[in-house]
Amino acid sequence: MTGNDRQTDRRLEKTILELLERRGPTATICPSDAARAVYTGDDDGWRALMEPARRAARRLVTAGEVEITQGGRPIAPDKARGPIRIRRRLH
Repeated sequence: MTGNDRQTDRRLEKTILELLERRGPTATICPSDAARAVYTGDDDGWRALMEPARRAARRLVTAGEVEITQGGRPIAPDKARGPIRIRRRLH
């Protein structure tokens, strides 16, 4: 992993938390929301950030910051297949 990759990872994590902070306590975001916010171009290059955004969400789950959901229910990151949503961890 390059220093640039680590910087992008940190930006994705920060962006996920910032996007959730701007929404209601139970609101969710899609990893694409973070990918689009971090990507600086005006084309669809944000798509290359989708898997890094999903990885960032998994790291935030491990840190206890967020939950990954499918069908409105929390799911273990290693069990998630297909589209996911991210929300603040409900206590």
